[in-house]
Amino acid sequence: MRPDRSGPVAGVVLAAGSSRRMGRNKLLFDLSGETVVRRAVRTAQRAGLDPLVVVLGHEADAVRAALVSMPCQFVVNPRHAEGMSSSVCAGVEALPPGVAAGVVLLADMPFVSAEMITTLVDRYRTGDASLILSEYDGVQAPPTLFDRSLFAELAGPEGKGCGKRMRRRHPDATLVPWPAAALADLDVPEDYERVKAQLAAS
Repeated sequence: MRPDRSGPVAGVVLAAGSSRRMGRNKLLFDLSGETVVRRAVRTAQRAGLDPLVVVLGHEADAVRAALVSMPCQFVVNPRHAEGMSSSVCAGVEALPPGVAAGVVLLADMPFVSAEMITTLVDRYRTGDASLILSEYDGVQAPPTLFDRSLFAELAGPEGKGCGKRMRRRHPDATLVPWPAAALADLDVPEDYERVKAQLAAS
């Protein structure tokens, strides 16, 4: 019998990076009247992800303050300087036992929409895959959905918090294609100016 997949799907928003290439904390930049990180959490909320865990690290207090009144809980990753995978592990380990699955998102991908996230969740609810991946013209990147049966593996030495490593371990994963333009993130100042212009024109 197919396992029940009607339980809550949580969100893990990665917001711990140091923004070294940007020169200052990109998650606090303004996009269309709200901070980058608040936009990401709002998108996850609109998609129905609950609970929402935001993983903090660099300038944790400032990022937390930017999310005042948002329906999320926080976990601080003391190892955030080791890279994104350590934040994935911290976020997954913080998820409560009652969730059916979790969706990992990056806070600095402003073109990931609530509709994209709900598509992953719908695929999960109606299918059999335990791992559902986003692919942008051949490039694998978040959002990524993990069934709770994979949490220990993802956060452990087998997965090491790495979606690509998990894909190699689970070749039967479901791939959901998205336009390459949705992959845009904020790494350097030019990215920020380009994204601002795109949002202003939309």
